[in-house]
Amino acid sequence: MVKELPKHPNLSEAMAEIQRGTSEIIGLEEIEKLVNKYLHTGERFTIKAGFDPTAPDLHLGHTVLLQKLKTFQKYGARVQFLIGDFTAQIGDPTGKSATRKMLTPEEVQENAKTYKEQVFKILDKDLTDVVFNSKWLNELGAAGIVELTTTYTVARMLERDDFEKRFKSQTPIAISEFIYPLLQGYDSVALKSDIEIGGTDQKFNLLMGRHLQKVYNVGKEQSVIMMPLLVGLDGVNKMSKSLGNYIGITEDPNTIFAKVLSISDELMWDWYELLSEKSLKEIEELKQKVKDGMNPKIAKEMLAIEIVDRFHGKGAGLKAKEHFDKVHKQGQIPDDIQEFEIEPMNVVDALVTTKLANSKSEARRHIKGGAVRVNQEKISDQNLMLESGKEYILQIGKRKFAKVKVK
Repeated sequence: MVKELPKHPNLSEAMAEIQRGTSEIIGLEEIEKLVNKYLHTGERFTIKAGFDPTAPDLHLGHTVLLQKLKTFQKYGARVQFLIGDFTAQIGDPTGKSATRKMLTPEEVQENAKTYKEQVFKILDKDLTDVVFNSKWLNELGAAGIVELTTTYTVARMLERDDFEKRFKSQTPIAISEFIYPLLQGYDSVALKSDIEIGGTDQKFNLLMGRHLQKVYNVGKEQSVIMMPLLVGLDGVNKMSKSLGNYIGITEDPNTIFAKVLSISDELMWDWYELLSEKSLKEIEELKQKVKDGMNPKIAKEMLAIEIVDRFHGKGAGLKAKEHFDKVHKQGQIPDDIQEFEIEPMNVVDALVTTKLANSKSEARRHIKGGAVRVNQEKISDQNLMLESGKEYILQIGKRKFAKVKVK
């Protein structure tokens, strides 16, 4: 019997950071043993996270997992960053009400390239192995896949919530969708992963890895960590491009900064827990300062600066803050506004032409609401003409500007 190591003095701090913000952990005791062994001996373990390369750009919601992976790198893990180039051609059925369109190999490779370029803004490249599951799933072959399907029953598959709903409503379920979780689970067999991490919506697939490691006698059952889905800018729904409540990590610094400042004071603390690299102790101290009277906007600005610096380099956050203060606090015009050359037209048409408003009706609503300024003067006349040979600064609210030169 192997004698267990005594608990390292830094173990409790490490485990607090690892558990921070998580929704559910299965196999916590095993994770603690792995971290404790690393702290004593320097021996690393593995943590797997799978990404189907179905979208080329990451937003902050995706980075919740990446931040947790970075924490694990600090406390002993090598990250197995799995790009599901094989499984992406099937499509993950999680949460889907219909069979998803299969991607071509060319689409998968192009998206995978973008993922690889973006994740190392957060992860330590030297402690990350980027792997593609086509390597072992192609080798598995038809006989191997048939054998894999014998490890789970249709009845057990139909216990899964989204499959059960579709089956009861007589919505088609492709056989390939039953195979998807088996293939994701087999990734953990091939990689011999110690831990797997994913969103709360991935629980079925994550547990499949534990099940198959046991079936295939890998000698371990991976621990499973589930992270909550980051609430987006609207404060209600999960962050999503389709809902427009997201912050893309490739967006410009000024946009990221302004968007972070737009979230509610309450949501800010959830974002601190899931996205910030500040320790739990530092966050609690910051919370206390706000309780003692510090303006919560100061704490929000600190978070915005940290996030901008992460994706645009040290110092970019402070520059974005200076830009924000110049435009929003002092009412000054930014230096980098887009310029347009237009024909003589009324202000409503000009707002649409410069894309400050999506439609004439929207432009009129903004004017009626007092949100439109021309050369920093608030206007109320919807028929105001922009005259030939003159230049104007058009503005809606505090964030939208355009410079127009009338022919």
